[in-house]
Formats: sequence, C-alpha cells, structure tokens
Amino acid sequence: MMNKISNLTAAQRRQAKLALLAGLLLVLGAFLPLPSLVSDSLLVLAYLVAGYDVLAAAVKNIRQGQLFDENFLMAIATIGALLIGEFAEAVAVMLFYKVGDFFQDLAVENSKQSISALLQLRPDYANLVLAHGKINQVKPEAVAVGDLIQVKPGEKVPLDGVVEDGQSYLDTAALTGESKPAFVTPGTTVLSGTVNQSGVLQLRVTKAYGESTVAKILKLVQSASEQKTRVENFITRFSRVYTPAVVGLAALVALIPPLAFQAGWTTWIYRALSVLVISCPCALVISVPLAYFSGIGAASRRGVLVKGSNYLDVLNQVDTVVFDKTGTLTRGRFSVSDLAPVTGSAADLLHLAAVTEQKSPHPIAKALVDAANLPAEEPVTPEEIVGQGVAAIYHGQELLVGNAKLMTARQVTGFAPAPAAVGTVVYVALAGKYQGHILVADTVKPDAKATIAGLKAAGIKQTVMLTGDNQVTAEAVAAELGIDKVYAELLPADKLTIVKQLQAKGKVAFVGDGLNDTPVLAGSDLGIAMGALGSDAAIEAADLVLMNDEPSAILTARRLAAKTRQIAHQNIALALVIKLGCLALAAIGVVNLWEAVFADVGVTLLAVFNALRLVTSEKRAKNNQRPKADAAATVGKLATAK
Repeated sequence: MMNKISNLTAAQRRQAKLALLAGLLLVLGAFLPLPSLVSDSLLVLAYLVAGYDVLAAAVKNIRQGQLFDENFLMAIATIGALLIGEFAEAVAVMLFYKVGDFFQDLAVENSKQSISALLQLRPDYANLVLAHGKINQVKPEAVAVGDLIQVKPGEKVPLDGVVEDGQSYLDTAALTGESKPAFVTPGTTVLSGTVNQSGVLQLRVTKAYGESTVAKILKLVQSASEQKTRVENFITRFSRVYTPAVVGLAALVALIPPLAFQAGWTTWIYRALSVLVISCPCALVISVPLAYFSGIGAASRRGVLVKGSNYLDVLNQVDTVVFDKTGTLTRGRFSVSDLAPVTGSAADLLHLAAVTEQKSPHPIAKALVDAANLPAEEPVTPEEIVGQGVAAIYHGQELLVGNAKLMTARQVTGFAPAPAAVGTVVYVALAGKYQGHILVADTVKPDAKATIAGLKAAGIKQTVMLTGDNQVTAEAVAAELGIDKVYAELLPADKLTIVKQLQAKGKVAFVGDGLNDTPVLAGSDLGIAMGALGSDAAIEAADLVLMNDEPSAILTARRLAAKTRQIAHQNIALALVIKLGCLALAAIGVVNLWEAVFADVGVTLLAVFNALRLVTSEKRAKNNQRPKADAAATVGKLATAK
C-alpha cells in the first residue's frame, strides 16, 4: 500500500489530501458541540473542499452543452441538500462520491505513461569510421546515410546498415524475441537495437536514426498508447439517462401539486429537493467500483495483476487472442528434444557434443551442456569455425560439432542430413566418422495447449500466434497447440500492423513477454504480459500481468472478469430498485430524507457483502494451490519499473 501511495500522481495526492481535510471538517462540524453558526460554517467549508472539482466540472460541462452528467447530478442534489438545511448530508454525499472516484482513478493504469525500460534499447553512441581508419564516437543522430560505423563486441547496433567487413553473432532478442543469435557476414542487413556478441563489424548505414528500427519502436509504443481509449465507466453512461429523469421528476414534484391542486409550495419544494438528494448515486458510486476492486483483488490472489477495472470490462469483450511465441507459449529456453545416434549410445552422443561446447556461451551450447550434466570440465582444445560449428581435439582425435556445412566441408564419413524437424539440428563426428545428430528446440509450456482449448470453449472466436521465428517452426508449434492462424518472421512493427487489422473486426488481446512486444502490448485493446520472466518494459506496457508466466492464468482472469461483471450488475439492480422505491415514497411524503439515507446505507452494505463473496471464494481457492515463487519477483519489478 505504501508503494501505491508513493507512486500517486500530483493530482491524485492533491485529491487524497482534500478528501481527508473535508472528512475532518465534516466530523468537527457534525459531531462536536459547537455553536450553530460555527458548525454550519465548518460544514459549508467541508462541502466546498470536497466538491469544488465536481462543481467546477458541472459548470464547465454546462457551458459546453453537456448538461446531464454525474457532475451535474451531484452538484444539484447536494446544493439542494444545503438549501433544505441538510448540511451534513450534503457534505457526506459529496465526500462519498469523491472517495469512490479517487479509488476508481487509482485503479486505472494511465496507458500514456512512458515506458522507461524501453529506453535501454536506445543506443547512446555510434563509432563513426573516419578517413584513414580513425574512429570518432558521436551521437547516432549525427550519423548520415552512407557513413561507415564500427560495432564492437558487446555494443548495441546504433543504426540500420549492411555489413561491409567482419562476421559475428548478433543477439536479436530485443527485436524478434528469439533467443537464438543470428550470424551475420558481409552483405547481411543489420537492424539497430540488436547487440553484437562476438566479432568486430563495420556497417554501411542505410537509414538515418529517425528512420531506424529502434527509433520506430519507440515511436510505435508512444503512438499506440495514445490511441488506447479508456472504457467509459458505468456511472457516466448511466447518468445520461438517469440524471435527466430524476431532475425531471423533481421538477414535476415541485410544480404540479402547487399549480394543479393549489398545494403548499414550501411542502412540495422540500419534497422535490428530497427527491434530488435521494437520487444521488451514492450506492451506485460504491457498488460498481467495489465489485471491480474485488475482482482485481481476487485476480491478484490467483497470480493475475489487473491494472485497472476498465481492463476487466475489456477482457469480457475480447473475441480474438493473439500470442507471441517465445517465452509466452514456449519456455523461451533451448533444451535437447531428440537424440539420434548412429554409432554408440544416445548418452555417448550427447557427451561428445557437450564436451566440445562446454566453454561456449551460445544458448544451444548451454542446452547441450545442461542436458549432459558433465561431472567436471574435460580438457579439450576447441576451435570455433564461424558459421559452421566447433572443432576440438578429444583424446587425440578430431571431434566436430556443428551444422551440415561443417560435416560436408570436413568430408565426414557416413554423414546424411537429418529429416526436417522443428528446432536446430546439431551434428556430431569423431575421427572423421559420423556419430549422429541432436535436436535442440524451444519446448512449449505444459499448459499452453489446454489454454488454447479453454479459450475457445470460453467463447473466443479466434486464436493467433505472431513470432519472429521461422515459418516452419512457427507452423509446427501452432499445429501442436491448435492455434487458428500463425504469422512468422515478424518485426515489432509487423506485429502491431497485424493486430490493428484484427482490431477492425473485434476486440483483440495480445499476450507477450519481451521488450520487442511493448508496441503491440500498448496498441492492442488488452495487453497481457508474462510477469516472472517478462521484461520490465513489457510488464509496464501491459494491462494485465500473469505473475506466474502460465498462459492458463488467462482463463482464470477471464472467468473472474465474468464473475465481476455479474456481481456489478447485481449490485446495480439492487441499488436501483431500492433507490427508485425511495424516490417514489419521498415524492408522496412517506419517506423523509434521513430514512432514505439509512436505506441507501443498507444498499451499500449489501453491495459490500455481495462483492466480498468473490474475494472470499477466490481466497479459499488460492489457499488450496501451491504458492508461486516468482510472484514476489514480479511485484518487485512492478514497484521499480518506473
């Protein structure tokens, strides 16, 4: 809670301080034995402190021709209470409304805030190659198209370009989300935002910084966030009908009896003002956000962070769910998926590969070493053959581990290419003889297939997968999981374009985990991020965060969203029935103001108990589950990703 208070905006802190001040003045004026003039003055001051923003908004909207909104209703009803001498009631009603509005605003994430973690993708400098080979470090904006730049190992590629000299592995995860490094040689196009892992590269710049890939990603996130509109809250929509209706009813109560039946003006004006006070949507103001806050709390207990009540509404409306592949539907980590020895055992084949790769930082090499579980580092003399693999001397014999090019180049006896498969094939040869191949692949998460099936059963019309991986692998994963459509070999801009096309046909939720997913997370109707392993940028850009990284948590979130909506509708119906009943009785003088207030408080309590049903039931369900160790780490990210 302290973290949330410290993260309030200046406007939210001001609103909270004014509410506390108004509450203090209300207590002093209503409950202390003070002279009438003093207590009334304190209550009027409390009313102005609590209701200034509402009164100002009502006046502004009236000038703009927007007469009947909740601000107008709150203004006219509470001013009516002041006119009939119910000062304490006027203050309490206004304060009640402002507190509800404060918590509603606190729950809704501001989608336009900057994504600070994304700035790590922005290059700080470029090594400009001058005449005679001299290097001058300059800002990327200062480099022109056609200039030559140098990128050393460990540095970010600052601008898009083509390799003129050198060869290296590039970490492209920031752009494609894929963990497998890309090997580049002279003539290869290189995108800004990637990281050089090994050799020195010289690039001929093809795009100015403003048009580079990294700059476009930053622009995409900003523009996508600006295009996302906040879902109108229930009170605003409802008041368009409710407010003119009750104002009209109050006018009829005040005018018709005196004009038509010569009844006393004072009596009927009093009753009309009572109608206005009773018509204040106090119970509605509490019951609707309370139901959503309960839904948000219940979701957090089940490992789903919902950043605002409006996102629960959107989750109910989503009919298409789009997934990133790596790290979302798959584990995002390479592992050995198949061993095919030609001579010897599978364990021997894996051991030979792991011994050769034991010092390599490459993700595939790490997967081989982890799978083999080497007892101790064995002495070998590995030599990397760029773009092909590794050669080593093992017990006096040549040991080759690499791709088909390496086997062919070294004329390995008995070598035959493996059949097409999903993943990366690693071939092994010892003393010039083919030993077999190992398939290394990214495996799908255990609950991914059930999640897709569950979404379809829950009414989702279409599931889509977007990935920067190759078409063959993408189609194989989609077929395994039962996904309807798949788009492969994409960049972040491509993903956002596809999501925008899907949005033309309905509400779209996008599920991703990487820095490269931030533009589409921000641009979709509902962004869902993997929290435990996801990047800080993805977590901050998303509207929902799955703290345990399990896709099946989406099913839990959708179920809770539906239950939340059901409880909200129940609370609304309950509040309206009692409210309209009190209005009718007040109009004929059967119910006075304070009796109606007590009825309103009763409705609020019933709404509280109804909403707590959701929290209580989910708390019991959560206690029956194994706690997730990654949740605390995710909360830490959320607290610091600012």
